Amino acid sequence: MKIILLIPIYNDRESLTKLIENINFEVKDLNSEMSVVVINDASSQQIVDTYQNLENINSFEIINMKENKGHARCIASGLKYIFEKKEFDYVIPMDGDGEDRPEEIKNFIQLAEKSDDKTIVGERTKRSESLFFKICYQLHKLLTLGFTGHSINFGNFTCLSKSTIEKMLNEKATWNSFSGSLKKLEKDLLPIPSVRGIRYFGPSKMSFFNLLKHSLSIISVFRKTVLIRSALFIVFYILLMQSNASIITSVPLVLLLIMIYSISNLALRENMDEFDKCLLNINDIEKIK
Repeated sequence: MKIILLIPIYNDRESLTKLIENINFEVKDLNSEMSVVVINDASSQQIVDTYQNLENINSFEIINMKENKGHARCIASGLKYIFEKKEFDYVIPMDGDGEDRPEEIKNFIQLAEKSDDKTIVGERTKRSESLFFKICYQLHKLLTLGFTGHSINFGNFTCLSKSTIEKMLNEKATWNSFSGSLKKLEKDLLPIPSVRGIRYFGPSKMSFFNLLKHSLSIISVFRKTVLIRSALFIVFYILLMQSNASIITSVPLVLLLIMIYSISNLALRENMDEFDKCLLNINDIEKIK
């Protein structure tokens, strides 16, 4: 099989260098043609490094973008580039900081060989972040489940079939939320256990507010369901609290309205025209191997 690893990166050269070395080591015994495509999201720092060991990687290139578009759009641009320019059987998107562990790549490929063109997702069974972040992440999952009816226990670390990528490239939600779009399009995803690794260098870029925005971006993909559920909640809540109406009892309604407003704004990011033209944002391509 031809496998392409898709790695979005922004100002994290040391991590990328170590990740490439680890990938080269971990794929050495795999009977697959391995390639790496890095999408450099207009980093303000030099990304290209001296890569010592690439003998197990068939090809390696870095796509330098003109303007920073953010993580989700970086992945979406990479999927479009690969689909239009490369020959492949599966694409494995993974973070460039080590949190998506290279030693799990073989698990995806081994399952893909038996899966008959199905897409595989790495379900996070264990995380390595602080207790505070773990609590916030559980709240994120509960928030998503409560408003959308979907349990989304995976991130970017997946193994995407060509048919799935084609669907994602025709879905405007992909330009806003990778995992939300994937969950919307594919009802029969194959889960595989995945342990969230520790960043190679520096603190995590996923703050509480970034996680909240991530949650709302996913929820915005299912906004019709959200509006229906929210409307039902508002009706029942008013009926329940009408005899005890006060400023305090109105707080949940205010928070819900703020959330709906935020979701509506995030939904505006689903720009299909911009998605279709995203490869125009490529500045140059550096072929490392």
